[in-house]
Amino acid sequence: MPLILSGNVASATADAGYTVANSCRFNDGDSPYMHKMKAENDEITTMTISVWVKRTTLGATQRIVSHMTASFANYFYFRFNSDDKFAFYSGNTGSADAGYKTNRLFRDVGAWYNIVARIDTTENTAGDRVRIYVNGVEETDFATETNPDEDSTFSMGTTSDPIVVGGLYGDGYGINSGSTQEHFDGYMAEICVCEGQSLAPTSFGEFDEDSPTIWKPKDVSGLTFGTNGFYLDFEDSSNLGNDANGGTDLTEVNLAAADQATDTPTNNFATFNPLDNYYLSGTFSEGNLKVSIDNSSTEAFTTSTIGVSSGKWYMENKIITTSSGRLYSGVVYGTAQATNDWPGGGSDQWFYRSEDGKVYNEGSEAYTGATLADDDIVGIAVDLDNHKLYFSKNGTFQNSGDPTSGATGTGAIALDTGQTYFFAVGESGSTAVVSSANFGSPPFSISSGNADGNGYGDFEYAVPSGFYALCTKNLAEYG
Repeated sequence: MPLILSGNVASATADAGYTVANSCRFNDGDSPYMHKMKAENDEITTMTISVWVKRTTLGATQRIVSHMTASFANYFYFRFNSDDKFAFYSGNTGSADAGYKTNRLFRDVGAWYNIVARIDTTENTAGDRVRIYVNGVEETDFATETNPDEDSTFSMGTTSDPIVVGGLYGDGYGINSGSTQEHFDGYMAEICVCEGQSLAPTSFGEFDEDSPTIWKPKDVSGLTFGTNGFYLDFEDSSNLGNDANGGTDLTEVNLAAADQATDTPTNNFATFNPLDNYYLSGTFSEGNLKVSIDNSSTEAFTTSTIGVSSGKWYMENKIITTSSGRLYSGVVYGTAQATNDWPGGGSDQWFYRSEDGKVYNEGSEAYTGATLADDDIVGIAVDLDNHKLYFSKNGTFQNSGDPTSGATGTGAIALDTGQTYFFAVGESGSTAVVSSANFGSPPFSISSGNADGNGYGDFEYAVPSGFYALCTKNLAEYG
């Protein structure tokens, strides 16, 4: 189960030096993708693709970058297969196909991966014609490894068949049908397609000098991308397909400004964890921030990908649909629910229930706050320096709570000491409930916009002084 614990956060919190400001959140239920035609139909022998990705759905074939012409005469794709292995394939009429599939599995939904494919078919040594790197290290263990012919050519897109980010354009055989398939689900950042060059992964990232096993992004503004290459940094929310290199922009389909995220490889934000879903039977979407629960037998919860044992942390949970259902927002310790029990029924669980405003721990009522309805936002402030917990409704802390009261704990609920806590959301009852979490990189539009004291996060309501968004830059300082 992917999680980041305080005291074990080096892989996510090394000083990045170069900061990636934004990523793009692809929600496969929306059928999102970007595409553009090439400026000219050229056949090339060298190219490099580098992408940073954070997966949110496993067990499905998902295209990252792809191209296909009619009847597979020419194709090229960079994807995750349904077995959660990475695959790179290319083919061209008159040349032997090339294909690579890793034995490595990509199943960490809480981590960013950098994947680089370095292509140069002019190399004499067959094994050097395509080299694949994961987080700066060359991949050498493949389930499938078919090298291209020497001097074979390929193309990424044509003047009539597009190059696509986030899906496959066409019906699989006849392009220009207008349909798309195999949409990516998760976050992408720093997409570089460098045509006509075989570049080492050190062109896109570097190992941290203080933690030499940690791979981090570097500034790519000095690179050249070729006539048909491009660089997507996703920094313009009104034009997510903007080619930051100055070339022709990609056209976005089913993507909006709210799909710009601040969850990036240099500041990884918590999400909810679809691997902690055994009893919940929930449906996760919008970058694992939206959770839909519709199971009459369900009494369960899911937890955040990041757990903390010290510091002060804040998140918001927006109620999308509760109707007569019971939606719970809260915190737990431990990483997975051991029994099918209602949230708040255990000694390690503290939840605010929408139906009646009651706050529960170990089956007992701590206090009764305001009831909650659709579009209400629950704020959760957890102070693990003083082991206190506070809940708010639409910016007003319940039980006359004051998160800044420290050890006094005005209006607080006392938490157990010596534990690692996770934010959680759950349900009990027979009516469907839906909520959307905001750990600081929300999947929905914010009307006001409030950052924490470090300038991280985008929240609807003011973050209590001294509390922080649950992201790795804050963990490095306060976790």
